[in-house]
Amino acid sequence: MQHVAGAIAANVERVLVGKSDVVRTAMVTLLAEGHLLVEDVPGVGKTSLAKALGKSIDCTVSRIQFTPDLLPSDITGVSIYNRQNSEFEFRPGPVFANIVVGDEINRASPKTQSALLECMAEHQVTVDGTTYPLGEPFMVVATQNPVEMEGTYALPEAQRDRFTARVSIGYPDPQAELAMVDEHSGHDPMADLRPVSTAAHVLELVKAVRGVHLAAEVKRYAVELVAASRRLPELRLGASPRATLHLVKAARAQAALLGRDFVVPDDVQAVAVPVLAHRLVLTAEAHASRRTAVELVRALLHRVPVPQGGAAPAPPAGPPGGWPTPGQPG
Repeated sequence: MQHVAGAIAANVERVLVGKSDVVRTAMVTLLAEGHLLVEDVPGVGKTSLAKALGKSIDCTVSRIQFTPDLLPSDITGVSIYNRQNSEFEFRPGPVFANIVVGDEINRASPKTQSALLECMAEHQVTVDGTTYPLGEPFMVVATQNPVEMEGTYALPEAQRDRFTARVSIGYPDPQAELAMVDEHSGHDPMADLRPVSTAAHVLELVKAVRGVHLAAEVKRYAVELVAASRRLPELRLGASPRATLHLVKAARAQAALLGRDFVVPDDVQAVAVPVLAHRLVLTAEAHASRRTAVELVRALLHRVPVPQGGAAPAPPAGPPGGWPTPGQPG
């Protein structure tokens, strides 16, 4: 248990070289029982991140290539009539897996994209009036190209709000790109990737994260941070109450990854940008002045008062659920 999270992250970094911050956000999202949206230009490793995370956990993994002609039933499944017993039988779609990799999600139509809403929010699928539960853990890792590129549809606000965090990988620095060339020249690192954890281990980690202490002052700080986004004149739509819940869960996971069993304001600040920025809808004037959601969230972090003291229980009882303290051997 002690090094499961670190082993998963190290395994993913064998494929995604030089992007430890992106991998950490993916781990935070996994342990926060959320879903990850990876947005960037083609060729920077979006799909590799999603597939490497799936292969690092010994559980069911499926991949959906979103295209303009993809139908909702291609994702959720369909009921097929069986002539032998004169009954309809449900054939599960690829969403029935622990890790679902949605590649180029914004190339499909909004109707098809919306098929994921119930799956992501309630971990279930309803087809022809019958509800089918999804397995645990369940995580959607979706990739998308910037909306300025051809052949893309903007994700509906309701669907973006289902994603716990959004990350952009960006181009690697020259040294990391050189290491990547060396790594990929002889063989494909993805082919050599082996699971370093199981679904049962991940569920244990998730349970430990739920028990991370969250003081009343830190709760209030998270609520005030989200509420402040709704008052910004640059926004048509601020962060939702669901964003508050995701922010708190991500902060708990961030604290656990750092070996603490309590959340401090720094944890909230560390996850605020990936958790909040993609949910904000800017006004036309803000777009015209080239403001970005990331800049607005960072401005809020400087504007909203940070609670002083009272964030940690005294004395701390140690890492939750067998988590290692930083630098502690397993």
